[in-house]
Amino acid sequence: MSESLNLKRILAVDYGTKRVGLALTDPLLTFAYPFKTLINNKNFWKQLKEIMDEKGVTKIILGYPVREDGKESILIPEINKFKEKLKKMFNIDIILWDEIYTSRIAEKRIIETRTKKKDRRDKGLIDSNAAAIMLQEYLDSKQ
Repeated sequence: MSESLNLKRILAVDYGTKRVGLALTDPLLTFAYPFKTLINNKNFWKQLKEIMDEKGVTKIILGYPVREDGKESILIPEINKFKEKLKKMFNIDIILWDEIYTSRIAEKRIIETRTKKKDRRDKGLIDSNAAAIMLQEYLDSKQ
């Protein structure tokens, strides 16, 4: 059963060539939480479409990696292509959001809160948490 009963959600995407971290808002758009990490392979777009439909996503916040010196990351051309495909496929607002330090912050939080060494090294967990940090920053900026 779909959760999109007239409730809107925002999806944050922490794009990577191997993994794509995802985070969602609650239906009232008050807080963000890590949702999952998808492997960036041939099944990615199908899985993402299922999530978009099931969760009633109405906007995407896409991480845009700008380096500390203000220059663009080497991933920018690939992220721009990814953004265009998102636009074509879903026809919704896509907002680019500076994701500087989100992975470092996520890793630090995981180290502080996870007791199992395996969990602390889980890159997928870091990716989805980085997306959640980025999404919460976006939500906080709108208040």
